[in-house]
Order: sequence, then structure tokens, then C-alpha cells
Amino acid sequence: MWPAATGIALMSFTESIAAARAFAAPGEPRPAPNRELLAIGCANLAGGLLGAMPAGGGTTQTAVNRKAGARTQLAALVTAAVSLATLLVLAPLIGLMPQAALAAVVVAYSIDLIQPGEFLVIRRVRRIEFRWAVIAFVGVVLLGTLQGIIVAVVASLLALAQQAYDPPVHVVGRKRGTDVFRPRSSDHPDDESWPGLLILRLEGRAFFLNAQRIGDRMTQLIATEKPTLVILDGRSLIDIEYTALKMLIEAEERLRTNGITLWLASLNPQVLKTVQQSPLGDTLGRARMFFNLHSAVAHYEQLQSKQIAVNH
Repeated sequence: MWPAATGIALMSFTESIAAARAFAAPGEPRPAPNRELLAIGCANLAGGLLGAMPAGGGTTQTAVNRKAGARTQLAALVTAAVSLATLLVLAPLIGLMPQAALAAVVVAYSIDLIQPGEFLVIRRVRRIEFRWAVIAFVGVVLLGTLQGIIVAVVASLLALAQQAYDPPVHVVGRKRGTDVFRPRSSDHPDDESWPGLLILRLEGRAFFLNAQRIGDRMTQLIATEKPTLVILDGRSLIDIEYTALKMLIEAEERLRTNGITLWLASLNPQVLKTVQQSPLGDTLGRARMFFNLHSAVAHYEQLQSKQIAVNH
């Protein structure tokens, strides 16, 4: 009983907040999800004591209200009063109305929600969200509004989980003549790279679920590039969990055994504190941890210049 009630409440909240965001006009305050959830919960709790149907917002009802000029909570009270009057006085007449006529009213008031051009804009800006939009559209058409929204939410959560599980690891170069470091690609063939130096940039969060995958990708890149120095750029690393940190410690030991040095650069304060409190912080010390990538590369270039001078 409780799981079913919880599921109904969550689905009702999902449709309510989706409708609130879809119909919010420019300049109006954005809906607060937590307050919306609390309000729906209280309404359903009170309704349960009185035997009422589950409460929640709906897209079709909101569309009708918007078309009628509703702007405040007073509209809900007017709707309730008219509904009560209809049940008591007009129910026999309404019951004779064909369902197709009622459906036509809903379609007429909801037609403004259909915006094919918005799909093209989403596709041009971000393809993955275009796929989510198509899934939501198909779900709503085949399953109904609420179920379609649930399908879209589940699809987006799965996509986010996939992104967390498989974060990108970029090989970084420097835009020639600048201090701009960016992922190397065929679009920027003139970006600078350095013999014997490999700069890797992690993005996202490193934790137990993706640590092995990150490590395998880094190992593959190192095997391909065969550097003597690896700089790990942590500017886009949000957080590092102990499991991932332990694997990084083991990776540093293997690299050192194979004659490859590891430096860290651009760590955010939380990640830097975590590293400093671990054995890796003692191993690297200040000499192998840098405030930013620019200073790390500059230090490498100085070492290379000194080595060339000694050889000559």
C-alpha cells in the first residue's frame, strides 16, 4: 500500500513540476520544487483523511486555466467552485456530451504546447537532449502525459549515469602563441605538444564506479604516447573518492617503476586537500604539485632547457 501511494505521489509531483515549468511566463518567479513537493504532500495527506482523489497539477488543466486568463491561486478556488456546481446541477447535461467534444476542448487549449521548431533548436545545440525530447514525445503520445514524463526522466537519469560511469579523459595541448590549454583534436592540428610530455585532463567525479575505467583509459594513452612525464590536469575534476585516489597512488608507483614521473596541476581546493592528506601527497610533495597547468608546463620547459644546456 505504502509503495503504491509513494509512487503515485512522486508521479503526481513529476507532472506538477513539469507543468509549472512549461507554463511559467517570462518574468514570473520560477517554481520551487521542494515547496511544490511539500504542498502536494500536504494536500494528499489531507485528502486521504477525507477520501479525496490524489491531488496534483496537470498539463491539460493548466493549459485551460492559462487560456482562461488565470494568474493566481484564486483560479483554483473558482475552478473548484464551478466543478462543485457542475456536479450538483449540470452533471446530467455534461454526461450527455460526447467524449470527443471534451477531447477537442483539451486539444484546442493544449495546441500551443506543441512546438516542432523547439526540437530543431535542441538538436542543433545538444543532440543527447534532443534524444531525450523525442523519447518524452513518443512516451506522451503512446503512454499518456504522466507516463511519458516518467519515461523521459528515467531516460535522462540513465544517460547521466552513463556519463558518470564513462567520464572523458582528454589529451591536452596548448594553443600556439597563447597560454590556452585545450583538448587536442583534428580541429586544432597546430596546437603545441612536447616530446616526452603527456598532459591528461579528467572531467567529472572520480569514484569507485568509474575509477577502473579512468585508469584503463589513462594507461592506454600512456602506452600509446610513451612519455617520460605525465601531468594530470585536475581543473575539471570535481571530486575524488578514496577508491579512485588509491588507484591513483598505485598508478603513480607503477609509472615511477617504469621511469615515468607524475605531476598534478590545477586541483580544486577539496581535491587538493584530499591528495595532501594521503600518501600520494607525501610522495609528490610541493615539487610535483602545481597551482595551475601553465606553471607546470613552464617548469617542464625550464628543466628541458637546463638539460639541453648540460648536454651541450
